[in-house]
Amino acid sequence: MRLPLTLIALVGVLAAAPLAAQTRQVSPPIRVQPGQLAPQQQPKPQAKFQVQKPLRVQANEVLLPVTVRDPHGDLALDLGPEDFQVYDDGNLQHIVHFGLGGSPMDIVLVVEDSSRIQPLISGIRQSGIVFSQTVMGGNGQAAIISVDGSSHLLVPFTYDQDRIEKAISKLKIGDDGLRLYDALGRAIQMLEEQPASRRRVIVVLSEAVDSGSVEKLESVLRDAELANISIYTIGLSTTAAELRTPPSKYYSEPQFGPPGTFPHPGPPGMPQTPDTLAATEGNANLLALVETLAKLGIHLITPEALVAASVATGGAHLSTFHDKSIQSAMNRVGDELHAEYMIAYEAPLDGPPGFHRVTVRVTRPGYSVRTRPGYFLAMPNGTTTGGGTP
Repeated sequence: MRLPLTLIALVGVLAAAPLAAQTRQVSPPIRVQPGQLAPQQQPKPQAKFQVQKPLRVQANEVLLPVTVRDPHGDLALDLGPEDFQVYDDGNLQHIVHFGLGGSPMDIVLVVEDSSRIQPLISGIRQSGIVFSQTVMGGNGQAAIISVDGSSHLLVPFTYDQDRIEKAISKLKIGDDGLRLYDALGRAIQMLEEQPASRRRVIVVLSEAVDSGSVEKLESVLRDAELANISIYTIGLSTTAAELRTPPSKYYSEPQFGPPGTFPHPGPPGMPQTPDTLAATEGNANLLALVETLAKLGIHLITPEALVAASVATGGAHLSTFHDKSIQSAMNRVGDELHAEYMIAYEAPLDGPPGFHRVTVRVTRPGYSVRTRPGYFLAMPNGTTTGGGTP
């Protein structure tokens, strides 16, 4: 039986939309038989689940990518279906499919190349090998979209890790625009054309601002949910970029007093020399930072757009500040993608239309779980609101 079903996150007041039925493929296959619902009735597994062959999920089943960390913050890789409890609007569900890692993936990297992050470009280029080796892994194919005032397809889908790494390492600086939402919309369209049996992922490496996009954030998130796409975001620090931007050649500090003198008092007990003056003033380009604050305002310090994209789709948002943290964040994304549990349960046939909140718990104490927050169950007329346009 095919059930009209939508998967979408409840993030703030984002618009809801119906989700077409999806057919997904994850691995390894584990069929949970009736009677295995209660965790306390299950024997503990003696070994980790091994990736063997694909697991097929039917269209009337809710599929959840689940990331679990133990009390020490490490990825938990030794859990079985008996360790999970899945609730749909507070009602305990029967897990019908379960798998850990190993799913072939299609990944689109959306990377900012605007002139605003030029001081960070070295760290971005150096992250290419981490993306190709860790995120793509052995069975993933990837494409690259760069974004400034427009989006550019640098590399179409390919399994060639060397080609991907080379494209990232030679990333060129563009203009000072950032049509991020349009680039995300383009990435979603590319993934929708890929087989639905493969894991679909977008990795965003960008500032958390948008300038002039035709697409709206809520529309992007809706389309990502409809296509079963997870969005992982790595936030680039506008502040870090501005602090490392060389002062403009057309700007210089006003000169007080004769050349070679120091008219302002220095630190107590220290002689006034060019070295001590530089040490106390630092190397921050304060003029550029003030200009950025004036132009970006609150968006500079609250990356709610990137956080929303990740939370809405079951992904993760990681902030960065310096070059090494960009590579570390990329490595963490790769680790999580290859250690996800894929859990499916049958959608309640008699459930009320509208939003259904999904909660996944691990019975072991101290473990943390991240997954999609819920989905929308459509009415017979295909809407989620009892009529009209969703």
